[in-house]
Amino acid sequence: MTPRAWAALAAVYVIWGSTYLGIKVAGDTIPAFSAVSARFILAGALMAAIVAWRQGRHALRITRRELACAALIGLLLPGANGLLFVSERTVPTGVASLIIASVPLLVVLLRLAGGERPPRLAIVGVLVGFVGVAILFRPEGGATWWGIALTAVSAVAWATGSYLSSRIPLPRDAFVATTFEMLAGGLIFLPIGIAQRPDLGAVSGTSLLAFAYLVLIGSLIGFTAYVWLLHHAPLGTVATYAYVNPVVAIGLGVLILDEQITWRIALGAAIVLASVAVVLRRESDASVEPFPE
Repeated sequence: MTPRAWAALAAVYVIWGSTYLGIKVAGDTIPAFSAVSARFILAGALMAAIVAWRQGRHALRITRRELACAALIGLLLPGANGLLFVSERTVPTGVASLIIASVPLLVVLLRLAGGERPPRLAIVGVLVGFVGVAILFRPEGGATWWGIALTAVSAVAWATGSYLSSRIPLPRDAFVATTFEMLAGGLIFLPIGIAQRPDLGAVSGTSLLAFAYLVLIGSLIGFTAYVWLLHHAPLGTVATYAYVNPVVAIGLGVLILDEQITWRIALGAAIVLASVAVVLRRESDASVEPFPE
């Protein structure tokens, strides 16, 4: 780990941990799927421009099968992000981030269902981790039952997209694959976003700033730092973002949004994050597909 690698890892920690706050603030005055479709269309278009500039336009040529698979992942991952925009209206950012932190545990379950055999310690970690998730399912800190359930659906969609992304034919280049996933996801949810009839006059300046942060910092800079880390740092170290991001999200929620941490939330957090740490150390295939947020 060079100083540059540590700096990139710190960027992923902070940027992706802060996107939960960005989603909360942007969603205050921007309809959920209007924000999601616009976010991923813009981020995908910008990333396509970057890929074309660095590698040439030929790098964006993919097969129809790869395009179809990218559209499927785009449906699942940006779709999960869209559900977060809705659920965070009634779920504190810290609680939402902890439920999403269970995604590596869900990926292990999907691998088991697919006939694979992860290490026993990883399976034990999954079982213990879901005890922590169950503790978080009691509405506290301003959360509602339906909001928590919607966040859980988001986590399942995210885990499914993460599981499938390494098992279907996507473009080999991570930036190219993500470009088409973002564009596909944004276009798929565009009709819903239009149907929500966003009132541009009602959108606050704070929400617009948060939206710009999600596009430019969360999607572009955060993802670029992540992909660079995959080639310059140990995978086990890079994967630590999955359980550091919730800590950042909880801290920002307390400092900026005055969210309350009850003993139940603290206990659930400790169990979930410890279990995710065990699973990621024992089972590299349980890592989370990088679409934050």
